[in-house]
Amino acid sequence: QVQLVESGGGSVQAGGSLRLSCAASGRTPSRYAVGWFRQAPGKEREFVASISWIGSITYGDSSKGRFTIDRDNAKNTVFLQMNSLKPEDTAVYYCAASYSSRRGLERSSDYVHWGQGTQVTVSS
Repeated sequence: QVQLVESGGGSVQAGGSLRLSCAASGRTPSRYAVGWFRQAPGKEREFVASISWIGSITYGDSSKGRFTIDRDNAKNTVFLQMNSLKPEDTAVYYCAASYSSRRGLERSSDYVHWGQGTQVTVSS
């Protein structure tokens, strides 16, 4: 079984930055894609960004130009650098792993393993 653990969440003021980490452990597959999603209270889960094993990247509309996803395969860790944060970025952020080799994995159903989430709160 693969375990995903997010970290790096917290509270920041608008315009600030946070760097989230997603560390995989356990029976980590040799190749897997990772996606970041977020869910605010009363809203549906939203795609933020994804990165394939070889580094192909897709961003959701809300994160383009402000967020950057990257990964360190040697450490089984994926990062989400979030800059210019806005109050509407407030949500629980989840990372998830997929075995699919397709590019642009934007649906929750594309992923089979999920972390427990980390809270990001942006105040105005």
